[in-house]
Amino acid sequence: MVGLILIALGTGGIKPCVAAFGGDQFEDDQEKQRTRFFSIFYLSINAGSLLSTIITPILRGKATHLKQRCYPLAFGVPAALMAVALVVFIIGSRMYKKVQPQGNVMIQVSKCIAFAIKNRFRHRSKEFPKREHWLDWASEKYDKRLIAQTKVVLKVLFLYIPLPMFWALFDQQGSRWTLQATTMDGNFGAIQIQPDQMQTVNPILIIVMVPVVDAVIYPLIKKCKINFTPLRKITVGMFLASLAFVAAALLQVQIDKTLPVFPTAGQSQIKVINLGTDGATVQFEPQLQSVNVMPMESTGYMTFETSQLRSLNITSGNKNIIKVIELPGENRHTLGVKNNATHIVAELLFDNVTSKPEEGNNLIRFINNLPDTITVTMGDTSFGTLESLSASNYNLFPGGRKDNITVIRNSMPCSVISRAFGFGSAYTIVINTCSANTLNVTYSEDIPPNTVHMAWQIPQYFILTLAEVVFSVTGLEFSYSQAPSNMKAVLQAGWLLTVAVGNIIVLIVAGASKLSEQWAEYVLFAALLLAVCIIFAVMAYFYTYIDPNEIEAQFDEEEKKQVEKDQDVYEKQAEADSRM
Repeated sequence: MVGLILIALGTGGIKPCVAAFGGDQFEDDQEKQRTRFFSIFYLSINAGSLLSTIITPILRGKATHLKQRCYPLAFGVPAALMAVALVVFIIGSRMYKKVQPQGNVMIQVSKCIAFAIKNRFRHRSKEFPKREHWLDWASEKYDKRLIAQTKVVLKVLFLYIPLPMFWALFDQQGSRWTLQATTMDGNFGAIQIQPDQMQTVNPILIIVMVPVVDAVIYPLIKKCKINFTPLRKITVGMFLASLAFVAAALLQVQIDKTLPVFPTAGQSQIKVINLGTDGATVQFEPQLQSVNVMPMESTGYMTFETSQLRSLNITSGNKNIIKVIELPGENRHTLGVKNNATHIVAELLFDNVTSKPEEGNNLIRFINNLPDTITVTMGDTSFGTLESLSASNYNLFPGGRKDNITVIRNSMPCSVISRAFGFGSAYTIVINTCSANTLNVTYSEDIPPNTVHMAWQIPQYFILTLAEVVFSVTGLEFSYSQAPSNMKAVLQAGWLLTVAVGNIIVLIVAGASKLSEQWAEYVLFAALLLAVCIIFAVMAYFYTYIDPNEIEAQFDEEEKKQVEKDQDVYEKQAEADSRM
């Protein structure tokens, strides 16, 4: 909590001020250079994000000899680099143009608004001349310059009301879209991409697209005689973000087709593994279904109504047994069948898996098909001691990697490298032989690995990143250009506040929607943003761009005339006094 509070205070001080501070370095006639600065500024933010996303996990995993993650190194290196950055910034401070602070503007604006509301409410029943703007009711206490500047700020802040919906969609890259990636295949050949690493696509595309949009797309639009104003850019950005979520919904529909079906209440699922050397036939009674299973092979899960399934009639070779069963329902089970020399062994195992493994992990368990008791280890994980024809519990393993399987039988070890399990799978590994350092295993797929490739997320990332470039970079520049000289950071803070509100909207909408299908939630968010986009387009149509410098110049001229007038009065009074 202390770390989070300090981060909040630090970013609260840096984020609104650094953009305004950068904009202050340009003269009034350097509008093109200032616009380019905001693009470079946004690019540098994402370059830092990209480096952090890549390097920090590497630093975290450096202490391999300790067999644990090294968070002190992962936090310490960025902290040291931040200290170096602060020193560099201070050393170069003499090079910057610095606008002197003019008191607490936020408090002045808040008091001015509060007094105007209070004063208007106080005179609500009296006959007073109507005033052009409700803020003019503060003129009894506050000067006209502050009132005019406050009007400008409120006008822009009112325009910001619909904008949080954009951030409600945009920030789901790190939540919903990452969860979507956990159900996808991250095998990119030479490298295995983890679901959370797909977030690096956004900063990579930002670094590429900001220069392209700034130097190529915008000039082309200008050559086509299209007046692509800042508010039109923001509108287009909102529309593109909505389109990105439509793409995410279409992808989710394809992913859902590959997801396993789990039993509902009143249903049970059974798969059969033949552990023997003879074929086996299993009849699910009474006359529900019959399957033939070849030696060392297995079936997929079969779904039955629990109330109808009474017994299993198992035949292998010239032997037959009937196994009466009573299942609890809403669960999966594995039937292990083996034809021994004297009888058929049939073990019904409870599969304690009710959903696909999250975050791209894999679930692994072992069945001992040897006549002896063995000890099983996979990687650094021990599965304990397994009796003959018994199964271990499932254990969780990171996705996309292989591990060494080691079995100790009669104090003699044997091992083999496992197959690559992909992402989001569950496997039952049957141990068949362990002799002369040779380990033979067979694999039974309980939950198939993710088959839709993570690369299919790139189109939605591309559309959303393009939306971010035309929306966010433009918003920073617009907030600066429309703000009075002493309220640049105030409007930057207002712009950043829309991000926080957007995150709250996600919690509210996701909690209230109660949608069981993820694709439907994506469509809901896309529809909401599209509706908000239309509302914002109407608001933007009636917005009149202003030049705060002209307003302030007008007040400067009035103050100058007032000073000259006061000077004339003073001189005339002095002349009259001298005659007396």
